[in-house]
Amino acid sequence: MSEDDVADDEVPVIEEGMETMDIGEEIEVEVQDPLEAALERAETAEKEIAYKDAEIQNVRKRMMAEKAELIQYSGMGLARRMLTVLADVDRALANVDEADEGPMAQGLRLTRNKMWHELQADGVTAIDAKGQKFDPAKMEAITTIPASEAFPAGHVVDVLEAGYMYKQRVLTATRVVVASED
Repeated sequence: MSEDDVADDEVPVIEEGMETMDIGEEIEVEVQDPLEAALERAETAEKEIAYKDAEIQNVRKRMMAEKAELIQYSGMGLARRMLTVLADVDRALANVDEADEGPMAQGLRLTRNKMWHELQADGVTAIDAKGQKFDPAKMEAITTIPASEAFPAGHVVDVLEAGYMYKQRVLTATRVVVASED
């Protein structure tokens, strides 16, 4: 008789090598106390909540810092545009003859001074470069000349174009001539 021929009411024959279990044997099954399981899940959930809460606090702090920085430097674009107007006024004043100090030249000087004072009040400062050690973060070297006793290597010899800071940031780099060893 084959296994296919076994009827539902017959007991199949156990072949050699198969393990059997007596009905009287006890089966050891670890049964976890439902209270302990709930406490473990609650502890895991508390850790996850604490982690997520810390993550949310970090995001809030970062967002507040970014917001404060945006507010602090919000006038930077306007200051940069006003400095180009100031440079134009300076060029116009440079072309005014000293003999021709009429009302137009005086008006230009007053306008220039008023604009500069307003920019300073907003946090704009000129970068002092001449004679200083070259700082690539604030200055752009246009050319170099041989070092001398008056200007040692690595120091600014001349300022070709003024540079400005807006609070702690470089608004426009100062274009300079630097003394070098070459």
